[in-house]
Amino acid sequence: MSVPSITRPQARGPIGPVGHEVPPPLENGDRLTREEFERRYHAMPGLKKAELIEGEVYMPSPVRHGRHSHPHTRVVTWLGNYETSTPGVEAGDNGSIRLDLTNEPQPDAYLIILPDRGGQSRISEDDYIEGAPELVAEVAASTASYDLGKKLEAYRRNGVREYLVWRVLDREVDWYVNRGGSFERLRPVDGVLQSEAFPGLWLDPVALVRGDGAAVEAALRRGLGSPAHAEFVARLARDRREPLPPAGGEPTGD
Repeated sequence: MSVPSITRPQARGPIGPVGHEVPPPLENGDRLTREEFERRYHAMPGLKKAELIEGEVYMPSPVRHGRHSHPHTRVVTWLGNYETSTPGVEAGDNGSIRLDLTNEPQPDAYLIILPDRGGQSRISEDDYIEGAPELVAEVAASTASYDLGKKLEAYRRNGVREYLVWRVLDREVDWYVNRGGSFERLRPVDGVLQSEAFPGLWLDPVALVRGDGAAVEAALRRGLGSPAHAEFVARLARDRREPLPPAGGEPTGD
């Protein structure tokens, strides 16, 4: 699959004090390759978040507490508690993901099976996730159409197995499962969403939305006590293997 043509010129920046070219700053709507995106991102150490989605740069507005920051903390806490009880998986918070040559999102949270336990992503020599995490989670408020539009499509096409979007303003949680290349909604069992990629990762979406942390933890504890979780932990321990080599940078796609 070839990289889409760049619709605006790759601007040259000013020359720095030691004779090196300073990359131009990232701007919303820039059409860039992943390599150029990373070059400009690294030249802006004060920048907190920027994403490359389908070759286009997205830079979110300042983050509000109730609409994003606090809900984000609840999701990360939930995933972190699952990691603690599941050796062989790791959770991440706002890490850049090298999906393919035109997509480098920075999701609010993600959960991976480690490469040496059979996971589908890899960790590069410069410490980036390369390839699709098994699970990605986003907290969406004003960005709902963005998270459920181009970003969803990029995750689906690149093989993310599960995609969770908490639509804060709508007070809804969408959990998608990748089945045969299509995202389908995960249906609750007795009011609880149960991951297929991570046995025992259970979520009470109503409790999450209303801020009932005790009920969210109780649902997760029930999942962690299930036979499916015990079997998953045993399989992860049994399936330890050499990690896959770093991704070669070729994009995936239809």
